[in-house]
Amino acid sequence: MTNATTRFLRRPDRMYGGYVFDLDGTLYLGERLLPGAAETIAAIRGHGARLAFLTNKPLERPAVYAAKLSALGIPAAPMDVVSSTDALVRYLRANAPGARILAIGEPLIETLLGEAGFETVALGEPERAELVVVAWDRTFDYPKLVAAFRAVRAGARLIATNPDAFCPFPDGDLPDCAAMLAAIEASTGARAEAVVGKPSSHMAATLLERLDLRADDTILVGDRLATDVRMAHAAGMASALVLTGATTTADVAEAEVAPDFVLDGVADVLPATEPRTT
Repeated sequence: MTNATTRFLRRPDRMYGGYVFDLDGTLYLGERLLPGAAETIAAIRGHGARLAFLTNKPLERPAVYAAKLSALGIPAAPMDVVSSTDALVRYLRANAPGARILAIGEPLIETLLGEAGFETVALGEPERAELVVVAWDRTFDYPKLVAAFRAVRAGARLIATNPDAFCPFPDGDLPDCAAMLAAIEASTGARAEAVVGKPSSHMAATLLERLDLRADDTILVGDRLATDVRMAHAAGMASALVLTGATTTADVAEAEVAPDFVLDGVADVLPATEPRTT
């Protein structure tokens, strides 16, 4: 650890009523649990605090993320996980009830929208759509771009699940939802009316409803300044940035919204005086 790193590091000096953990880059990276993650979660649970796991990834159901955490050594249930798809459904129910939706994403997005009671339209019928939902899509191609283009040009509203430009992976980062959204916005001249994942107020509200806690007794732990830290700040939660994912100390030095705490790893979210569970 260099002096340049240590001058930024600062850990909390108290326990909170609620802890929210980002997943990728915070608790694990790919299929590898990051050091101290399981022990830290066990200590927080032993203290009686409430826990939630937060992800902008719209690629899997919460049950899948919960199963992955459990397999890696952090027991979790589906209701412990809040994803951008939870925020999406909450937003749509409040702002577009009954809308016909063109889903630009992987198959799960269309399935979840159907389960939530929304009618989805086929790529070949884009003019029927009243709303286009864009998600991270590893199958994104020109026909999907054309369908979204035609739907928006015909008057459909535009919404996206998350603003991430890329997602970190051990063997190389991958383009995320912002890339798909940028192509649609560039071709149509339209702008998304909402991007419901972190750092939006929609994601924060979904999260705090799930925890049933005040924002000022909650700390959000994540690896991104633009999403994790910015959302915590806007919602009134404490923020702890870990340096195990997408952010470096150089990024911290230039941050527009500074984290309350900067941690070398997730274990440092516990106060120095708090005993660890081994």
